[in-house]
Amino acid sequence: MHELGIVFHIIKQVKDVALENNCSKISKVVMHIGEVSTVVPYYLEDCWNWAVAKEDMLTACKLEIITQEAVTWCDNCRQEYPTVAHGKTCPYCGSGNTWLLRGNEVEIKEIEAK
Repeated sequence: MHELGIVFHIIKQVKDVALENNCSKISKVVMHIGEVSTVVPYYLEDCWNWAVAKEDMLTACKLEIITQEAVTWCDNCRQEYPTVAHGKTCPYCGSGNTWLLRGNEVEIKEIEAK
Protein backbone atom coordinates (compact mmCIF):
# COMPACT_ATOMS: atom_id res chain seq x y z
CA MET A 1 0.00 0.00 0.00
CA HIS A 2 1.91 3.06 -1.26
CA GLU A 3 -0.99 5.35 -0.36
CA LEU A 4 0.41 5.92 3.14
CA GLY A 5 3.65 7.27 1.69
CA ILE A 6 1.66 9.50 -0.64
CA VAL A 7 -0.36 10.82 2.31
CA PHE A 8 2.82 11.67 4.23
CA HIS A 9 4.10 13.54 1.17
CA ILE A 10 0.81 15.45 0.75
CA ILE A 11 0.78 16.39 4.45
CA LYS A 12 4.34 17.73 4.22
CA GLN A 13 3.54 19.80 1.15
CA VAL A 14 0.31 21.15 2.64
CA LYS A 15 2.00 22.07 5.92
CA ASP A 16 4.83 23.83 4.06
CA VAL A 17 2.32 25.91 2.06
CA ALA A 18 0.35 26.73 5.22
CA LEU A 19 3.48 27.88 7.08
CA GLU A 20 4.61 29.99 4.11
CA ASN A 21 1.22 31.73 4.20
CA ASN A 22 1.03 32.11 8.01
CA CYS A 23 -1.90 29.72 8.36
CA SER A 24 -2.41 27.80 11.57
CA LYS A 25 -5.19 25.39 10.56
CA ILE A 26 -5.98 23.47 7.40
CA SER A 27 -9.59 22.38 7.05
CA LYS A 28 -9.74 20.85 3.56
CA VAL A 29 -7.48 19.51 0.82
CA VAL A 30 -8.76 18.83 -2.70
CA MET A 31 -6.87 16.29 -4.78
CA HIS A 32 -7.10 15.31 -8.45
CA ILE A 33 -6.42 11.59 -8.79
CA GLY A 34 -6.19 10.08 -12.26
CA GLU A 35 -8.11 6.92 -13.13
CA VAL A 36 -4.89 5.12 -14.05
CA SER A 37 -2.61 6.70 -11.44
CA THR A 38 -2.34 3.44 -9.42
CA VAL A 39 -3.64 5.32 -6.36
CA VAL A 40 -6.70 3.71 -4.79
CA PRO A 41 -8.91 6.57 -3.52
CA TYR A 42 -10.46 4.47 -0.72
CA TYR A 43 -7.00 3.55 0.65
CA LEU A 44 -5.81 7.14 0.29
CA GLU A 45 -8.80 8.41 2.31
CA ASP A 46 -8.30 5.73 4.97
CA CYS A 47 -4.60 6.60 5.35
CA TRP A 48 -5.47 10.31 5.32
CA ASN A 49 -7.98 10.00 8.17
CA TRP A 50 -5.44 8.08 10.26
CA ALA A 51 -2.55 10.47 9.57
CA VAL A 52 -4.30 13.84 9.99
CA ALA A 53 -5.55 12.84 13.43
CA LYS A 54 -1.90 12.98 14.52
CA GLU A 55 -1.21 16.45 13.09
CA ASP A 56 -2.29 19.51 15.10
CA MET A 57 -2.50 21.71 12.02
CA LEU A 58 -4.63 19.14 10.14
CA THR A 59 -6.85 17.61 12.83
CA ALA A 60 -10.27 16.87 11.28
CA CYS A 61 -9.06 18.10 7.86
CA LYS A 62 -11.26 16.77 5.07
CA LEU A 63 -9.82 15.20 1.95
CA GLU A 64 -11.84 15.64 -1.25
CA ILE A 65 -10.84 13.47 -4.18
CA ILE A 66 -11.84 14.35 -7.72
CA THR A 67 -11.25 11.50 -10.15
CA GLN A 68 -9.72 12.56 -13.46
CA GLU A 69 -10.79 10.47 -16.44
CA ALA A 70 -7.95 8.75 -18.28
CA VAL A 71 -7.80 9.85 -21.92
CA THR A 72 -5.49 8.51 -24.62
CA TRP A 73 -4.42 10.21 -27.86
CA CYS A 74 -4.00 8.36 -31.16
CA ASP A 75 -1.22 9.74 -33.37
CA ASN A 76 -2.60 7.96 -36.45
CA CYS A 77 -6.17 9.31 -36.57
CA ARG A 78 -5.51 12.24 -34.19
CA GLN A 79 -8.43 11.52 -31.87
CA GLU A 80 -8.84 11.21 -28.12
CA TYR A 81 -10.61 8.25 -26.50
CA PRO A 82 -11.33 6.89 -23.00
CA THR A 83 -8.33 4.84 -21.89
CA VAL A 84 -10.00 2.52 -19.39
CA ALA A 85 -12.55 1.27 -21.92
CA HIS A 86 -10.10 0.75 -24.79
CA GLY A 87 -6.55 0.47 -23.42
CA LYS A 88 -3.74 1.21 -25.86
CA THR A 89 -5.67 0.29 -29.02
CA CYS A 90 -7.53 3.16 -30.66
CA PRO A 91 -11.24 2.34 -31.05
CA TYR A 92 -11.48 4.57 -34.13
CA CYS A 93 -8.68 3.23 -36.32
CA GLY A 94 -7.28 0.20 -34.47
CA SER A 95 -3.81 1.70 -34.16
CA GLY A 96 -1.51 1.04 -31.24
CA ASN A 97 0.35 4.28 -31.94
CA THR A 98 -1.19 5.93 -28.89
CA TRP A 99 -0.14 7.64 -25.67
CA LEU A 100 -1.76 8.67 -22.41
CA LEU A 101 -2.88 12.28 -22.56
CA ARG A 102 -4.23 12.58 -19.01
CA GLY A 103 -5.42 10.39 -16.19
CA ASN A 104 -2.30 9.52 -14.20
CA GLU A 105 -2.28 12.69 -12.08
CA VAL A 106 -1.88 12.84 -8.33
CA GLU A 107 -2.13 16.59 -7.67
CA ILE A 108 -3.05 18.89 -4.86
CA LYS A 109 -5.53 21.30 -6.45
CA GLU A 110 -6.80 23.28 -3.47
CA ILE A 111 -6.00 23.89 0.18
CA GLU A 112 -8.54 25.50 2.49
CA ALA A 113 -6.78 27.09 5.46
CA LYS A 114 -7.20 29.66 8.22
